[in-house]
Amino acid sequence: MKNKSEQRLVLASASPRRLDLLSQIGITPDAVIPADIDESEFAREHPRDVCVRLALGKARKVAESEKGAFILGADTVVACGRRTLPKGETREDVISCLERLSGRRHRIYGGICIIAPDGREVSRCVQTMVHFKPLSADEINFYADSGEGEGKAGAYGIQGLASAFVKKIEGSYSNIVGLSCYDTLAMLTGLGYTRKASHGTPENI
Repeated sequence: MKNKSEQRLVLASASPRRLDLLSQIGITPDAVIPADIDESEFAREHPRDVCVRLALGKARKVAESEKGAFILGADTVVACGRRTLPKGETREDVISCLERLSGRRHRIYGGICIIAPDGREVSRCVQTMVHFKPLSADEINFYADSGEGEGKAGAYGIQGLASAFVKKIEGSYSNIVGLSCYDTLAMLTGLGYTRKASHGTPENI
């Protein structure tokens, strides 16, 4: 194992939210390298399996070019039952997702995969249950018009206007935002990674 001053951590994700969450627990990746992989689901694949498979795929893709580093891959899936909700690519997507989530509980599945410099891999799925209040058409349209749901899994971001829709959360809040801080730090520590003081900016940012 390398000396902690020589350890290199690479975040295999383009999500600024994941970078912010890592900074909240004192971790600054040395580099951010988004992984270009096919994120299509398999037929009848359960959402919890989707998020772990994609997190692993992202980490493995980046590990091909980043030998000797800790690689962190992550993926977030929002699901109602066994149905995976799409990212909010359009205003119509946002409206459709919020209509489905209105007055219901849904699950956030957060896949985390870490590859150590020696090739060891660990992965896990973190599950959070979120209960939404019934939403009126005005609330749904207001949120859709805000643009906050675009590009986000399940077409909403809990750290913004949609926080007013949430009646109850069971599980990790940071998992809903994009990465469970508790589980990520525990997994990194278990593989021998040590946090180091850093005030720099990751490469590729």
